[in-house]
Amino acid sequence: MADFNWITAVLGGLLIGGSSTILLAFNGRIAGISGMVNGAIEFPQKEAWRSLFLLGMLLGGALYEYGLATHPTPTSSFAPWAMGIGGLLVGVGTRMGSGCTSGHGVCGLGRLSGRSLVAVLTFLTTAFITVFITQHVLPGI
Repeated sequence: MADFNWITAVLGGLLIGGSSTILLAFNGRIAGISGMVNGAIEFPQKEAWRSLFLLGMLLGGALYEYGLATHPTPTSSFAPWAMGIGGLLVGVGTRMGSGCTSGHGVCGLGRLSGRSLVAVLTFLTTAFITVFITQHVLPGI
């Protein structure tokens, strides 16, 4: 298990919250990553800001991993097929819930949306159940 550093956690939260607030204040858009990915892969592409925001996320992660991190990011021991199925289920869930953790959790809760509260509670409950199943019921996955 990786060491927890509260300073980087607070800085990361401030950056996520700040970037979401700036996007909402200056562009009138919600920083939901699943919606951005969906809009970025549409053809013809109508809004370049989605691709630029996603590119900035990738570059920021790479900058941290290869330039600032004192320890490498922990890797997963999950089987690739299990991760693929998990990713597919997350994609289906974000479409059904009209958004993902970032959209509902960061932006929706910040705007006091009841729908986002229900969505976040559903995400968390599903995550708890998934961890229990993968750690205690089917630990070999």
